[in-house]
Amino acid sequence: MIKIVTHRLKRPIAAAFIGALTTLAFAPYDFWPLAILSPLLLLLLFQNQSRKQAGWIGFCWGLGQFGTGISWVHVSIDSFGGMPEIATIILMSLLVAYLAFYPALFGWALNRFFPHTDQTRFFLAAPTLWLICDWLRGWVFTGFPWLWLGYSQINSPLAYFAPIGGVKLLTLLTLICSAAFCYMWLKRNWNYALIPLIILATGYGLKSAHWVTPDTDRVAKIALIQGNIDQAKKWLPGERWPTLMKYVDLTRQNWDADIIIWPEAAIPAIESQVGTFLTNLDHAARIHNSSIITGVINIDDHKRFYNSVLTLGDTPGDGYHYDVSARYHKHHLLPFGEFVPFESLLRPIAPLFNLPMSSFSAGRYIQPNIIAHGFSFAPALCYEIIFGDQIRANVNDTTDFILTQSNDAWFGHSIGPLQHMEIARMRALELGKPVIRSTNNGVTAITDYLGNMTYTIPQFETGVLRADIHPTEGETPYYVMGSWPLYLWLVISLIWAWRRQKTPPNHSMSLEKTEQNDV
Repeated sequence: MIKIVTHRLKRPIAAAFIGALTTLAFAPYDFWPLAILSPLLLLLLFQNQSRKQAGWIGFCWGLGQFGTGISWVHVSIDSFGGMPEIATIILMSLLVAYLAFYPALFGWALNRFFPHTDQTRFFLAAPTLWLICDWLRGWVFTGFPWLWLGYSQINSPLAYFAPIGGVKLLTLLTLICSAAFCYMWLKRNWNYALIPLIILATGYGLKSAHWVTPDTDRVAKIALIQGNIDQAKKWLPGERWPTLMKYVDLTRQNWDADIIIWPEAAIPAIESQVGTFLTNLDHAARIHNSSIITGVINIDDHKRFYNSVLTLGDTPGDGYHYDVSARYHKHHLLPFGEFVPFESLLRPIAPLFNLPMSSFSAGRYIQPNIIAHGFSFAPALCYEIIFGDQIRANVNDTTDFILTQSNDAWFGHSIGPLQHMEIARMRALELGKPVIRSTNNGVTAITDYLGNMTYTIPQFETGVLRADIHPTEGETPYYVMGSWPLYLWLVISLIWAWRRQKTPPNHSMSLEKTEQNDV
């Protein structure tokens, strides 16, 4: 019995280890080949397994990946959740288990519908099913598209496919490379190695494609203020004015900038509570021919809270006036941090679900760009930057820059903020627009239209990042067409794979027998 149990645990344990290694493919480690190696080994573990066994192996792979890859979530829960340590561990375990369901679904579906070791399974079914499961993870319960394998390729030759099909295309190509190497190993046919080599070589060749070019006739002088405010003290009543004065002092030294940007919720108060302060700040910006963009909390006439973006110095007429409808309001809210799913059920359970400002309302999916000093910014507040389709929908023909304001102080010295920055870089490469990222304590940075971080300041320090940035001219294919060509390819591939799939009687009986043995 012990031998049987040990034998059956070998593959799941190996899968968990392989999944954990996948985290090293992402920032801050950036060992991108692991994103190809990990699915390769996972596909090998699926071989000769029933659909239930494949699902269990996929689940264990997911436990490894998300248990290590989103470990940073525990930092915020533990530091600000107000729960016992055992409760935070249970909550994190539930989150990781939920995310691990999607690779489990992938393993189950692959071995259920495409059990044969043939080209259909590896080159059509596996990449298609993986992408479908990723899409589901990015959509169900508002979505959590973190750690899509394509993000790990931001520094690899595959990155240059991003302007064509976005991070989803990178994920698909990563899986095709993994499947090709796996099939090569199983069939002992080295010719299949040509497939990933051709894909990687093509990606490298696309480096010379110039979808967009800098507009050298226009330049924005930007100053990003990194206040480095302690998250534990930020919302204390006695810290409001010291915090505001810190931002004002740093701003006063940079009035020569065209646009000064404060991070998400930099103003630790509801906008209506600091009207006089904002009127004076708007007046100072006008005098110095500068603009200020800042994050702020808002509340409308129906007592609905919004995480908003406010512009000062460019207000029409007599200057600043309070108007909730004229603000950008965050659309994609962070579960539990900004809204609580199943609120009536969960709020009474623990203090975690009563964190400050955890009852926001969502703004519209598409909103007007922010205009500051004659430049147009497509905004994305913090968590929103991970939703590529939403960012694309809010970029228009007049957009000069993508602006993302964040407060990653919730996650301390963990790898979370660095992964967040990696995702922001992908948005720049996809849409051919510089990404300006202003944060409370890092990573504050500017990414050029090629996805390269051109300016940055150290984390966990008070500082100001100054840069002159050119907008771009032109359009990437991804901006024009979005993901629709990829979705069409997925549908065709799945139909084609299904039609080609024929289950030999002996193999079907073998799998049926294996299923019975599992029971």
